[in-house]
Amino acid sequence: MNKLLQILLPLLFCATIASAAKIKGRVYDKQSGEVLVGATVVLENTGKATTTGLDGAFEIKDVTPGQVTIRISYVTYKTIKQEITVLKEDNDRFKFYMESASTDLNEVVVRASTGGSNDRDARRIEQRASQIMNIVSGKAIEVSPDLTVANVMQRVSGVSIERNSNGDGQYAIIRGMDKRYSYTLVNGVKIPSPDNKYRYVPLDLFPADLLDRLEVQKSLTPNLEGDAIGGVTNMVMKNAPEQFQINANIATGYNQMFIDRKFTSFDASGIQHKSPYEINGRDYNATQSDFSKGVFDYKTKHPAPNVVGSLSLGQRFFDNKLGVIVAGSYQNTYRGNNSTIYTPSVAGTDEYSVITSKSERLYSVQQQRTGLHGKVDYAFDKNNKISLYNVYVNLRTQELRDAISTTYNGVYDPANGNAELVYNTRSRLITQKVYNSTLHGDHKFFDDKFKVQWSAVYSTAQNDQPQNAEIELNGIQQNGERKRLSLVNTSPVEMRWQRNTDNDKAGYLDLTYNIFRGTKSLDFSIGGLYRDKQRSSFYNNYVLAPSAANANLIYGQDYQNYTDLQLVVSNPTGGVANPLTYDASEKTSAGYGMLTYKSNKLELIGGARVEHTNQGYHMLFAQGESRPSGNQIYTDVLPSLTAKYHLTEKSQLHAAYYKALNRPGFYEIVPGTSPGEDYDEKGNADLKRALADNYDLRYELFPGASEQLLVGAFYKKIKDPIEYVFQAGNTVHSNVALTPGNFGNATNYGAEIDYIKFFNKIGVKANYTYTHSRITTTKNKRQINSLNGDIETVDVQQTRPLYGQSEHIANVSLLYKDTKKGWDAQIAAAYTGPRIVAVSQFVNNDQWQQGIIQMDVSAEKRFKNNISVFIKANNLLNTPYKLYIKGTNPANDALKENLVQDGHTLIRNDHYGQSYLLGVRYKFN
Repeated sequence: MNKLLQILLPLLFCATIASAAKIKGRVYDKQSGEVLVGATVVLENTGKATTTGLDGAFEIKDVTPGQVTIRISYVTYKTIKQEITVLKEDNDRFKFYMESASTDLNEVVVRASTGGSNDRDARRIEQRASQIMNIVSGKAIEVSPDLTVANVMQRVSGVSIERNSNGDGQYAIIRGMDKRYSYTLVNGVKIPSPDNKYRYVPLDLFPADLLDRLEVQKSLTPNLEGDAIGGVTNMVMKNAPEQFQINANIATGYNQMFIDRKFTSFDASGIQHKSPYEINGRDYNATQSDFSKGVFDYKTKHPAPNVVGSLSLGQRFFDNKLGVIVAGSYQNTYRGNNSTIYTPSVAGTDEYSVITSKSERLYSVQQQRTGLHGKVDYAFDKNNKISLYNVYVNLRTQELRDAISTTYNGVYDPANGNAELVYNTRSRLITQKVYNSTLHGDHKFFDDKFKVQWSAVYSTAQNDQPQNAEIELNGIQQNGERKRLSLVNTSPVEMRWQRNTDNDKAGYLDLTYNIFRGTKSLDFSIGGLYRDKQRSSFYNNYVLAPSAANANLIYGQDYQNYTDLQLVVSNPTGGVANPLTYDASEKTSAGYGMLTYKSNKLELIGGARVEHTNQGYHMLFAQGESRPSGNQIYTDVLPSLTAKYHLTEKSQLHAAYYKALNRPGFYEIVPGTSPGEDYDEKGNADLKRALADNYDLRYELFPGASEQLLVGAFYKKIKDPIEYVFQAGNTVHSNVALTPGNFGNATNYGAEIDYIKFFNKIGVKANYTYTHSRITTTKNKRQINSLNGDIETVDVQQTRPLYGQSEHIANVSLLYKDTKKGWDAQIAAAYTGPRIVAVSQFVNNDQWQQGIIQMDVSAEKRFKNNISVFIKANNLLNTPYKLYIKGTNPANDALKENLVQDGHTLIRNDHYGQSYLLGVRYKFN
């Protein structure tokens, strides 16, 4: 009997397996016919389920033949149930078509805030948008290695980023046009900048996990503000989902730099946010007791791990009429920089700079980034909607820079390890804030023939730098040993207060009337805006020095810590008469008219925008300036024309022309000199706005749900471009003043290609941009006067690329996605080619950034209980940031610093270290 069972049981098992079947099929979007990636497929009453892959296909094994019920669900689509007959074989013929639960994507408007959170919707918005546009979806941001909006920007075609002192991305350069030529929106509304000098917004302020999508608009239509020669960055914040949703994550990690060395910080708890002058009045004589000694109370240790987290909650109520979402993000990170900077100076009639000193700098930076977003929207009926959204971001940066400078003078003897040194330590606390509140309405009348959109906006941006301190000591190196000596003779200790606030009040109105509709439609739109921007800027500087009796005290011998120093205030009333204390305003009024024509094959959008600008300033302490007050008033007419020709349902030609301007910032037109990081900076009251004619042509193909091929070209002709040049002097630490100016005409043209393709579980995202620009500016050249033999300085014209423009920019990302097993992974590389980062006053001595490759990795594993684990690793190659001059001076060979390579002279070398992050994410619905 046992032997019979041993034979029959395997046969019975084999018969059962043989009678089982498997189901194969694909899931499509009913309207577009494109496959849907990640749709959930459930075989009812069996417990069997799966998800569709990158090609929209699914497979369910071990199904008993007969009648079964398939249920398919997908976010933003109506769930479908369908009975099918399963045969013993040949079950790979099934196709399922899902219908979108929302039609919001059929019409894309400037202030639209729905859709785009996944790659499929992002591609549809790109396809239907009037502007030439690139979009990074919220889902792509979530699984990327990037934590801030600035770092996300580097993944977009034609965009490179400018980094801050700790290596994080900070500003975007779009199509080789410096950051000044672009503006930033939140949900389609322009926000002010907290930057203490310029009007462009530091994008590292914004945590990336607050976004539904990130749009980069590269052309303008008349209903968009006209000051975007480079482009527009639009951050579309999270929107209320149709069902209750929770998205939370927490992560921790470390920076490799602080495994290799320690982190140095100072005590900022006692810092007064107002200077002694502000607290006590103009006639008050400040003493050392008025300043916190915490700025010189240094602690060196390994920092705590980085902490990053976010939470969003959202739902719609009352039959989807009311939507509510709140989201918050917090990031506490420790970053650093090991930097070596060489000081160049043009000596005599030398063509290229000789290096006069070296500064070795160690940066320790703690950044605490907070972001809050809330939105409430209510649909009274299908024709009337209203929304209120608020966003607040805060970036607190506590930075300590410890520097040792070596002067290449007669004492310098590298063979024996002898040199004169200067020790400089800077304690800096910076808090930047942006708040925006927008009340927005959408209304339709007369069977959608007449539409009204309006917005009432209040925004504020603040920058606060209280008691930034700098202390400088003489030092010496003998036989390779370094030590500090006494305080330097002049201005050894500085305390600086700097603060600025921008307040914007704005109103937007857009009216659209449908002249006719059907297979062809024509809309006429008019509208405009009014914005009142008010800026206040405050600067207060105190200089402290030892008394005559204590002038020669030696560190480590007469005192052990900087907090032991007894100092006298050299300018006890605070040097209040500073040109950086000013009030300014900018009142902008604009109106536009626009026609929009659409047929099955052709779309045309044309019209003009008129912008009137009244910009002025008033210096509260003119310090002898001849123009303590001033203003600029001008009106610009900005025409534009956009055309789209649909070759097929999935391909089109997209062309655009628009005229745009770039206004000077307040700081740039206020005369007066202020200290900068390495150079003094001076305003120019005669600085004019720049104007540009912009042309675009792009072929657009969207073959699959999340796939695209974009091939385009652009051309820009700029009148009176604004560039910074050195006004006088010849070294970075003398009386050099960087001054903005207008320089004739410039051109900028190039080509872009953007490719996204998926092969089952593997995906490729790649883009490449070639950019070529030219501008001619006046430079200095020294030569021997043939008559008297004296050295004279003559002006010469030199043609070069625009400041900040890289000829080659490329991104490549390899993606792996297994929806069934819950895996998402990618490795991403970004390349930025050489570009000018400092324009010298001397011919052939511009400073160039060396080409750089940034390599990042991320991966996420999802589990069935709504929990996933993720890792993010940045700057894996630890690629150095290097600056150089294209030329060499034989005098530098004596320095034994290995400065010359490939005919270039090294000016700066920074290393930032790798960053690692490990986290957990929870998602409900």
